[in-house]
Amino acid sequence: MRIDKFLWAVRYFKTRNQAAEACKKHHVRINGQTVKPSKEVYPGDRIELRKNQVDYSLEVLQVPDNRLGAKLVPLYVKDTTPSEAFEHQRMMRMAQSYYRRKGTGRPTKKDRRALDRLLDDWDPEPEDESTDET
Repeated sequence: MRIDKFLWAVRYFKTRNQAAEACKKHHVRINGQTVKPSKEVYPGDRIELRKNQVDYSLEVLQVPDNRLGAKLVPLYVKDTTPSEAFEHQRMMRMAQSYYRRKGTGRPTKKDRRALDRLLDDWDPEPEDESTDET
């Protein structure tokens, strides 16, 4: 089975086209070598996959005939991805949510005007009142 079809069948990508694009961008490796979407996959192959800033490591146990249900995926693929990779992804999400809550989007015109008023009123260098002019 082709690698793009395999990654789609074991549900690492929603569409086969997305899997093929990942192969073309050199995000997929089989046994340490970057591959084209047409590369054949066999049981025992080790697949390294970069998706959403996470480096997945997979071991092919069996090659399925077609797309699998989510419950059947562990029969065909063993995920050997270290937990540190997922920790890194969690930290990235937390860093992004620090700047803006999810779903708030861009500031509205009213928000922007309120920010402008606040910044206009704010004096970055306050005058020192303790000095006496004599």
